Amino acid sequence: MRRFTTMLAAGAVGALALTACGADETADGAPSAALEAAPQEQRLDGACPAEVVVQLQWQPQSDMGAMFQLLGPGAKVDSDAKAITGPLVAGGKDTGVKLTLRAGGPAIGFQSVPSQMYVDEKISFGLVHGDQLVAAAGEQRVVGVTPLLSHTPAILLWDPKTYPQWKTIADIGKTDASVVVSKGQYYPQWLVAQGLVKKSQIDESYDGSPARFASRPDIALQGFANSEPYTFEKQTPAWNKPVAYQLLKDAGYDIYASNLSVRADKLEKLAPCLEKLVPLVQQAGVDYLTSPDATNKVIIDMVAEVVSFFPYSEGEATYSAQLLKDKGLIGNEADGSLGTYDTKRVTEQVEMLAPVLKAAGIDVPSDLRPEDFFTDRFTDHKIGIK
Repeated sequence: MRRFTTMLAAGAVGALALTACGADETADGAPSAALEAAPQEQRLDGACPAEVVVQLQWQPQSDMGAMFQLLGPGAKVDSDAKAITGPLVAGGKDTGVKLTLRAGGPAIGFQSVPSQMYVDEKISFGLVHGDQLVAAAGEQRVVGVTPLLSHTPAILLWDPKTYPQWKTIADIGKTDASVVVSKGQYYPQWLVAQGLVKKSQIDESYDGSPARFASRPDIALQGFANSEPYTFEKQTPAWNKPVAYQLLKDAGYDIYASNLSVRADKLEKLAPCLEKLVPLVQQAGVDYLTSPDATNKVIIDMVAEVVSFFPYSEGEATYSAQLLKDKGLIGNEADGSLGTYDTKRVTEQVEMLAPVLKAAGIDVPSDLRPEDFFTDRFTDHKIGIK
């Protein structure tokens, strides 16, 4: 589960002049004003589908900023489909195709993104976390082509007043406190396998509500560094004070997150598109980190248009973008590039995950190599945060 708050998001006036439409209306209207054409090397028409459909892993939020950065003027929200469609732009210039971003999580019945990609042929690409890439390799293999997040923002959080002695996740394991997580996560098994927490501590009953933690702060709770620390302190009246936490990556569970991914059996067919699109996604990530406010407003506006979305405030979006940058969760690799894969890290991730997933009964083919899950074939190592 991603984020749950108790405050309504403020409806800001977005930079893209969002328009809502129902199920009986089209979501692919033309931009309100003619866009300047992108240079030929950035034109996607002829190489990509006329409508590039991307399945998000949750509802819109700032850690998907690079994808929303690619939306041009005139984007329309289809509140029934929980999607937004607009021209796909590169530096504000028209690439000749449309971009549709579809919400995930509750919008798709909590199904995994790889499963949706194999069910719905209209989906071009999906955002898939690194551990899910490995877990899906048996029957629904997808390949990450560029990560939106260099590291996972996942955390375990706790009340520093109840547990002043806790500084790390390993400290949690020295007690019998419950570690409350939602079902379907892979890192709890890894934490147990590493001896950081005990199996008896894992409680998979988390329903996303802050109520249990607010009333019984004797537990450790799953969360995300760019969300829950802010929402618990600023937007949860029953709590409204700081929490302490450790990033899973700092405990050793260091995965690439929100990987733009393609079905393995469609990789070659979509290769001409990926060769042009992936560098645009990388640059969009750089542009978003450099100046996130306008894109954050687009995300906030879209969330406000869809009544079933969990509220997303301007304060949380601003906090999130800054934290992702400050903590290096979106950041350059050692060679100065953004949105690329480090071969050593990828190998370590697969070696870390495979035995844990197999122990959980998940089919991870032993003959697959790390490059079968992640590929740097389409990335540009000259693109990075300067």
